Order: sequence, then structure tokens, then C-alpha cells
Amino acid sequence: MPALMLMPDPLDPSWIVHQQGDLLVFNKPAGLLSQPGLGPELADSLISRVQACWPQALLVHRLDRDTSGLILVALTPALHRALSGLFAERQVQKRYVADVHGVPDAAEGLIELPIAKRQHRPPLYGVDPVGKPSCTVWRCLDTAADVSRLALEPRTGRSHQLRVHLQALGHPILGDPLYGPLDAPLPSTRLHLHAAGLSLVHPASGQQLVVEAPIPFQLPAS
Repeated sequence: MPALMLMPDPLDPSWIVHQQGDLLVFNKPAGLLSQPGLGPELADSLISRVQACWPQALLVHRLDRDTSGLILVALTPALHRALSGLFAERQVQKRYVADVHGVPDAAEGLIELPIAKRQHRPPLYGVDPVGKPSCTVWRCLDTAADVSRLALEPRTGRSHQLRVHLQALGHPILGDPLYGPLDAPLPSTRLHLHAAGLSLVHPASGQQLVVEAPIPFQLPAS
């Protein structure tokens, strides 16, 4: 008897924040994979839902499951190659917002620490002298009690880079089950990390494209 094919959950139209020709930009919610994982329990993902509407859709880049925010999807292989090239050449400016434990000593800074994988299941990364070079620019936007809101610009695209770098800085992200303090009370049921902005030159039009997604969580008061 053939295996039962499960249809993906429907795509929420409100997740589409921009559409220009063969380019789609989505605001992925926290808790949803960017692409399917191994096993039926990890079959649901943003791109699975998108492909139910646009079967030709190709994911350009990814966000962690627990991170919300902007993701680019191409509807043609040519645009997918062009956009992937922009990411590889670091021609896409990415802006994140995170709420972290504690208040940094400075108003802004640069984290340049190499990152390597430490375990596979679940994937876990850490600072390692033999890891891949990684760079994150940060700036403090606001503070409340013993938490801070930071603007983050990753100059490299390592897995879990922002989460690992902020842990190494001594200010792990609120709600982080992998890199946060084990005894810290969770401010909510989600990771306080959001891909809030993307800026790039559209490969087809040659025009600057800037998209933003509002922050879906509040800075805790305590």
C-alpha cells in the first residue's frame, strides 16, 4: 500500500511582504522550519507551503526554525542563481533585532570569533579557534531592567552565528533553549531573534530593494 502523502498546512497570505516579478519575500513565523527536515514530523516548512502555491519556488537562504523574519524565494532558477550569488559575495545587507540578557558595557561593538559545529543532533555550534571566521556588528537600541535590545548585522552567514556570538559576548538571547542560561526564566515561548531587514540590488531591475518586517515581540520590562 503506498504511503499516505500529507499536504502541507496552508500558506498564510499575510506572510508575503513583497512580490516583484519572480521574487517573493516572506515573513516567516517563529517555530516553522525554512525547509523540511528528516522524518515526517519535520516535513512542514515555509518552502513546502510556498511550493503548494508556486511549485517552481526555490528557497534562496534559510533562517533557524526558532528565528522569525524575512526570507527570499525565487520563482525561476536564473533568479535563484543570481540571488544566491549576491549572498555568497556578501552583497546582501541583513539586519536582525534580538533581546538579550544583561546590558552591554559599550553602546556598540564588533564580534569576530570563529565558529564550528560541536554536535549534530540537535545541531549545536560554538566558538572554536579552528572554526570558520565569523563576524557580527551589534548596536544597543534600548534597555529595560536587566535586558537589552540589540540591532545585529552579520557580516558572515554561519549557522547559529548570532546566537553563538551573543552567548560568547556574555549576553545570550532571551528564550534561547540552546545557548541561553539554563536557570533563566523564559520571557515568552519563543526565541527573541528576528530578521527585520534586507537590502540588496535586485538582479533583474538593478534597483535597490529594501524590505522590512516589524518586530513581533516586546522588550520585557523585567
